[in-house]
Amino acid sequence: MDNKPDHCRVATTMDMIIGKWKIAIMLNLIHYGTMRFSELQHVMPGVTQKVLTSHLRDLEQEGIVERVVYPQVPPKVEYSMTEYGKSLQTILELMHEWGEAHLQRKTQMLFIQGTDNQNDKDD
Repeated sequence: MDNKPDHCRVATTMDMIIGKWKIAIMLNLIHYGTMRFSELQHVMPGVTQKVLTSHLRDLEQEGIVERVVYPQVPPKVEYSMTEYGKSLQTILELMHEWGEAHLQRKTQMLFIQGTDNQNDKDD
C-alpha cells in the first residue's frame, strides 16, 4: 500500500463491492460456482429481481462476474466469477475474519458493560 493516504485505493475497492447484495452474490458464486439467475435468487431470499439484475450488471461491467447466455428457448443465462473476480476471494475472507473478531469484541464489551452496570447496582 502506498504510504500516502491520498493515494490509497481502499475506497476504489469498497466502491466496487458496496451494495447490499454484491458481497452475497460474489460469495455464492465463489462457493457454488456457476449459477443461474433463479438459483442466485433462491440462495438470497429477500433480494428483488431488480436489485439482483442491477448488481449483476455492475459486477459484470467491472469484470468481476461473467454472464453467459445460451441461445435456446427459454433463454438460459449463467453467472460465474471471472478469474479476475476470484482474486477478491482472499480479501473477502479477510474481511469476514475481521468481522467475526469485531462481533466477538463487541459482545465482550457489552458483557463487560453489563457486568459493570450490575456491580453499580449492587453497591
